[in-house]
Amino acid sequence: MTSRTLQRIIPAIAASDGAGVKIKRSLGQNPHTRLDPFLMLDFFGSDKPGDYIKGFPAHPHRGFETVTYMLEGHMLHEDHLGNKGHLKSGGVQWMTAGRGIIHSEMPQQEQGLMQGFQLWLNLPATEKMQPAAYVDIAPEHIPLLNLAQGVAKVIAGTFDNGALQQGGPIQGLSTDPQYYDLHLNADQQLTLQLPPQHSAFVYPYAGSVTVQDNNDSRNVPQHHVGVLTSGSNLSLRTDQPVRLLVLAAKPIGEPVVQYGPFVMNSTNEIEQAIADYQAGILTDNRAANTITLSQ
Repeated sequence: MTSRTLQRIIPAIAASDGAGVKIKRSLGQNPHTRLDPFLMLDFFGSDKPGDYIKGFPAHPHRGFETVTYMLEGHMLHEDHLGNKGHLKSGGVQWMTAGRGIIHSEMPQQEQGLMQGFQLWLNLPATEKMQPAAYVDIAPEHIPLLNLAQGVAKVIAGTFDNGALQQGGPIQGLSTDPQYYDLHLNADQQLTLQLPPQHSAFVYPYAGSVTVQDNNDSRNVPQHHVGVLTSGSNLSLRTDQPVRLLVLAAKPIGEPVVQYGPFVMNSTNEIEQAIADYQAGILTDNRAANTITLSQ
């Protein structure tokens, strides 16, 4: 069994998206900061309404999946198919844009803390033109594991620390995503098992964490992506309490051509997506699929 080590660190940069929502963007700042199949990771977090109140008005997507994880706050998803979903503290929305969807994500609060993540996860060419699908995952449907080192929330894939295995509600996707939110206490060490050839990274969002093996020990600061080497084991060490995401997924290995909210495999496909949107035919108007949650 081989241990994963830290390959590189990508600091998040201040940016804005939607109608001026202030974010920290790590993955996806430019084509060189992607990690196949991860396209983008944004963190949003503020208790100042001006930083988030205008939200993300109606906009299109094609060719990938969006995963919104709300740590604190309340947002409403609405799309062109008439779907509505309330995303509240601790909940997740997993949306497959596929052929195309036009949706909005708007705050349902006028004050208080709003904090969370949006992840963009690529789709293989064979799945980019499938009908749109989405699911809202309530907090009570996300396993919360009590560990000796702290707690773990399992959003996707299967958490495995050698003694305990627990699957999350999202399973069976072609990229086999693993998505965990770990809250670790001070002075702890935790070793996880990950699929050896999956791309993987850690993202501390409160505190910092050390990635280590017998020959290497490096710290990942808060709001930085720590890109990991391949391997079956991931060992984490804490000096102080830390909250972090651990994500892994199977690489697709295909060309990525992106133009704003469209991610395809060629320039011609991007031009077609733009033309379809301008012509009002980005979507095929069929009812959205429903992603089936693992029981």
